Parts: sequence; C-alpha cells; structure tokens
Amino acid sequence: MNFSELLSLTLMLVQLWPCSPSMQNHLPQNTHQPFTAVRRVRRGWMWAPLFATEEQTSVVPIYVGQLQSNLDKQDGNLKYALTGEGAGNIFIIDENNGTIYVTQKLDREKKPFYTLRAQAINRSTQLPVEPDSEVIIKVRDVNDHEPQFLDGPYMATVPEMSPEGTSVIQVTATDGDDPSYGNSARLLYSLIQGQPYFSVEPKTGVIRMASQMDRETKDQYLVIIQAKDMVGQAGAFSATATVTINLSDINDNPPKFQQRLYYMTVSEESPVGTTVGKIFAEDSDIGDNAAMNYSIEGDSSDVFDIITNNETQEGIILLKKRVDYESKRRYSIGAKVVNRYIDDRFLKEEPFEDKTVVKINVEDADEPPVFTMENYVMEIAEGAISGSLVGVVTARDPDDDNSPVRYSIVHGMHLKRLFSINEHNGTIITTKPLDREVASWHNITVTATETRNSEKISEANVHIQVLDINDHAPEFPKYYETFVCENAVSGQLIQSISAVDQDDSAEGHHFYFSLAQEVTNNSLFTVEDNQDNTAGIFTAKSGFRRQEQIFFYLPILIQDNGTPPLTSTNTLTVTVCDCDTKVNTFYCRYGAFMYSMGLSTEALVAVLACILILLVSFLAILAIRQQRKKSPFSEKMEEFRENIVRYDDEGGGEEDTEAFDISALRTRTVIRTHKPRKKVTTEIHSLYRQSLQVGPDSATFRQFISEKLEEANVDPSVPPYDSLQTYAFEGTGSLAGSLSSLDSNLSDADQSYDYLKDWGPHFKNLAGMYASHRTVVD
Repeated sequence: MNFSELLSLTLMLVQLWPCSPSMQNHLPQNTHQPFTAVRRVRRGWMWAPLFATEEQTSVVPIYVGQLQSNLDKQDGNLKYALTGEGAGNIFIIDENNGTIYVTQKLDREKKPFYTLRAQAINRSTQLPVEPDSEVIIKVRDVNDHEPQFLDGPYMATVPEMSPEGTSVIQVTATDGDDPSYGNSARLLYSLIQGQPYFSVEPKTGVIRMASQMDRETKDQYLVIIQAKDMVGQAGAFSATATVTINLSDINDNPPKFQQRLYYMTVSEESPVGTTVGKIFAEDSDIGDNAAMNYSIEGDSSDVFDIITNNETQEGIILLKKRVDYESKRRYSIGAKVVNRYIDDRFLKEEPFEDKTVVKINVEDADEPPVFTMENYVMEIAEGAISGSLVGVVTARDPDDDNSPVRYSIVHGMHLKRLFSINEHNGTIITTKPLDREVASWHNITVTATETRNSEKISEANVHIQVLDINDHAPEFPKYYETFVCENAVSGQLIQSISAVDQDDSAEGHHFYFSLAQEVTNNSLFTVEDNQDNTAGIFTAKSGFRRQEQIFFYLPILIQDNGTPPLTSTNTLTVTVCDCDTKVNTFYCRYGAFMYSMGLSTEALVAVLACILILLVSFLAILAIRQQRKKSPFSEKMEEFRENIVRYDDEGGGEEDTEAFDISALRTRTVIRTHKPRKKVTTEIHSLYRQSLQVGPDSATFRQFISEKLEEANVDPSVPPYDSLQTYAFEGTGSLAGSLSSLDSNLSDADQSYDYLKDWGPHFKNLAGMYASHRTVVD
C-alpha cells in the first residue's frame, strides 16, 4: 500500500461523525475495543470520536480530529492547548481551531490508546474559560502481522485403517493483530499437501482422516497446513506448518508360510532335542501383531515337536523321540501357525492362521549295539561257588549288516575279581564266593562293542542282588556288665539280654534263649525267654558272698529261626558286689578289681590318694619348669635399648656426657683382666713427667703409651668398642720442662721458680708472681 492510498484510507476513517445523539446507536458498544470511540459532550466541549491509524507515516502531520468549545465565537480570543501522553511530540493541536494531528508512526500492538487533556484558554487573561477535559485517542489496527505456528513442526500417530473422519491432531496459529476489530486476526486453515488422505477444518485447524489407509502400503505421510488471516481475503498474510503423521500398526494381516512343502532330514543317531529344521511364516504386521505360535498336527507330534523363536518368529522343529531308520524311514507332519494376538474385527474376513506340510527323511547311520534292556536285575545266593551263573545280557547291532557284538565289564578291578562275562554270549558268572553281609548289592556296567567298528559302544547297568543264607549264628549285641548284690534274694532280675543276627530273615528274626545244658542243673541263675527276642537273667538262690566267689560265668545258648537254625553260646559274666539293693556300678566294678587283686577298700582309697598326690606334684613341677623357661623380657617381641650416661662435675660442654649402647656390652666375649689402679696412677704420673723429657722413640715414651692403653682396657667406664685415645707430648729438648702442676708430688711451698727468671723478658711478670708467692710462703 503506497502513501496516497494509505492517506485516503486514513481520511475516510477519521472524518467527523455526526454529533446528534441518535447517531451514537451506530457506534460499537464494547468500550474495551481500541477502535471504539464515543462522542463526548461535556459542558461547553464537544468533539467527534478520535482515532489514529497505526503505521501512518510521519512525513506530514495526519489529521486525527478537532476539539471545539461552545464558548468559541471564532473571533480569535480563545486558544486550545493539549497535554498528556504524547502531547507536543506525537500529537499536536492547532491552538486557533483545536485541530489535532499525529506526527509519528504508531504501533497498536505496543500502545493501543493515548490519554490527553484539552484546555480552552482566553488569550487576554491566559485563563481557562472552562474546566479541562479528558481526550482519548485510540489507535486503529491495520493488518501488519503474519500468522505464526508456535508449536510446529507437528508429529502425530493414528492407527491404520481408521475410519474416515477420525481426528488426528489439531494445529493452531496465532496472529498479533487485534482480533476484535476487522478481520486482521481472523484465521482460515487450508490443506496445501495431504489430499486425498487427510482434511482440515478451516476454522479449528483439526486434521482428520479422509480415507482408510493401510500401514503396510505406506506408514508415514507429510501434511502441510496453511493459515491465512483476513479470512483468506486478498492481501492477507499466511503461514504454513508441517505435520508428520505416522500410521501405527494393527493386526490386520494373517501369517503366511513361504513354502507349502518343506523337506528335511534327520540322522537316526541324532539324540533327543536335535534341531531337525526351521520353517517360517511371514506377517506384514510388526511388533506384537506379528507374534505367532507354531504347532504340529497329526500323529507325528509324539516324534517331533516345534517351538517358536520369539526373536526371529521362526518355527524350530525338534526331535522329541529317537528315530530308527530300520523301523521307519519317512515322516510327513503338518505344521500350523497362528497369530498370538488376534483382532476380532478382522476375523470375519479370513482366519488368522496358515498351514504347511513338512517331509522328514530318516538317514541311516552306523549305530552302536542295543541292549534288550537298559537295566538288568539279577540274583545269586551268597556262598555260591566260583563259576556260578548270575545271568545273561543280550545286545544286537540294529543296522542291516547285524555286526557281531563283544561284551565286557567296566569299572573297578574289584568287580572283575567278583564277576566275569563271556564276551561272545554275555553270560555273567562269579569268580569267587559272595558274602551278603559284606555287600548285598553289586552294580556293574556291561559294554557291548561292534566287532567291525570298535568305536560303536553301548552300555547297560547290571544290578546283582546277593541272596541271604543262614550262615551267621545269633550273638549278644554288646558286652553286658552284670552285677548282683551279696544280699540278693532268689528270683531277682539282674540283667535283660537280647541278640542280633547278621543274616537277613525274610520272615523276621526270632531268637530263643536258654542256659547251656552243662550248667542247667547246678547254676545259681536262671534264664527266662520273653518270646520277644529278649530274655531275663534271674537269681536262683538268696545270698552271695564275695569272699567265696566274686565272678560267675553263665553260658547262654541263643538259637535263631533260620533254615537250618543256628545256635551260639555267649558267656555272661556276673560280678558279686557289696551293696544293699541298688548297685553302684563304678564302685562295684573297681571294687571287684581290687578285691581280685587282694586289696581292701581302705587300701583302694589309699592307692587312689597316692595317685592323686603324685599327679598334683607332677603338674606343679611342670608348671615351675615352664615358668623358668620364660624370659622376663620378651626380646622376640620388642628390642630394648639402654643408655648409660655419665656426667663430669667439672663441666666442659657436650664432651662431659658420654653415652653408648649397652647392648654392645652383651655381645663382647672377651673379659679383660682388671688390674688394681691404686699403684698404676702414681706410676703413670711419673712416667708422664719422664716422657716430657724424651722423644717418641724412647723406651720411656713407649712404656707410657703401653700403660695408658692398658689403663683404658681395664677401665669399666670406657666404651667397649674401639676408640682413639689422644695424649699430649711436648717433645724433647725443653729445658724448662712441663709447666703443668697437675698431680705434682711437690707442693707450691716445696718448689723453686727461680728458673723463670732465665726465660727472658716475656716471662718476667710470671717470674715476679711466683717469686713474690715464694716470698710470702716462706
């Protein structure tokens, strides 16, 4: 739109409205709309609604409206003034006639109206002729904003085969223009791309299905939607949005086998669980809708089985039972596939399953021999002589050539020592007599090997039961300790006995108890059989005396019910005790022992006391020895370091303290001989003075050094390790001798210092001091 067209439109919109109240009915009644203005009549003011159109150029002022007071007589005495928002810069007023102009470009989206105040002022007095009045200038909207899709691009998913009119998604565009004025913000939606599959509602932007679509044909569509303002009129602005619509899968396709006939082979030596082959049915659907289950139909389901691989959706045919080429060489099985999840809406069209036929040929193989039984159970009586027949195992070659079979026994050598087998006919015999009480069952493994092919081997288990014979007599189950009191009465029960038998009785054991025949008439005890495999021992008289006899030996005869019956004699020892009625087993046992040794009760107590004392003494001695072996210091756990520190009284700094490790003393093996030091000191001092007058090569000096070394060796306070001893030696040829007075045998009073005068002027003061001292002393 050029400037002249815009100016013409502006002049048309801002023309003065009639002032009559009846014309107010033609004005918009919604005062909140920025294009609405109401004619104001206030006191002496009157004006038409004031509007300024946005986007007007500011090259020349554009007329907005005119204010006029009733007091204005058009004689030039009144002038008009405008104050408030934008007065003077955006809006100006002609002070002579009250005409208002806009001088700048306006934007309704930034500010929809301006509020100002108008005044009519007397030029002579510069006073308002009436109160000021509020003036509202509203910005009229123009179509200066394009629609926008703020949420694009869009993505949507809809199930395939959805009926026509199914809602897919709604797209929405926005327009920055004023929706309450004109058609600038009124949008209209249309479909640019997507026909004939989709449609869009013009006013709402809702996209709908326009026809049924199959995902297996095409699973994604790109739809372009356009939004136009001005209700699609000429000159309107527009915008487009892209909508990607995906079709989700539904189970509308049944599975179909790729082949109507499959051929497979399986070897007769294949183990159960072997994979025979795979079949596959295609399903155009995806995901769970393509999940399927395979099954086998007919009688072949007991030989073969089929499972479904859920990842590849393949049917895997497995060997459920071993096949035999010589028995049956071909199998024909029917396989069926069915969708796992079925949509009932499509069942009326066709069944969601398919069938195929699988032909399976059995391949011949060199099979190992086959035993007539997998497990053999045989019996043989114990004690049978060597070479007795146990039983026979039989195996044959299932192949057509029927190769001869060779038998053998495997496993441990101990079984071979008990049994052997004829390698040609499978006859098992014993190699030595068997004892059921040692082992009642023997389990051996027999192998059958083809003569022509030694690699073809099969095995069978043979369980041999050793049958029992009555070859063990009954006996006491344990050693019985039987006691009787001296004051026991006749008929008193002193012991209950039973019996055991190593043999195995099919009818159950039954034992018979009695006294041996040789002691039946003169025995002091009787045996009563309880008929329940137990018996009681009773006294046959009253009163027993230990002094006469302390032990009685009863031969008990026990007989079993075997065929033939076996009998054994078991001796029961009865000990006589010194007691009332209740037997103290411990006391009686050891009392009988001591009595038999000829010891009385008092002697027994004494012996026990002595043994106890000796035991306590032995333990005490052992504890003392262990204590002595222990060191007061555990040097293995911790190493102690001890220092001896000697302090000299004379002072002298760090050299006065001598410390050393006493552990060095513990390692020295040489013990020096200590020599008395009383005489040595005097001798050393004398030698020291003599050494001052001699040289290092003199005998006196060597003797001095030797003596000092010996003194250091025998001194217990010096370190035990090697050290360097330093001794002063002034040399030879000194006429003055030593000036030291340490350890001098002469006192100051006995010494003469006259020789100091002969030393020259440097020793004059020293000679004077000792000379004066000498005088005072004298």
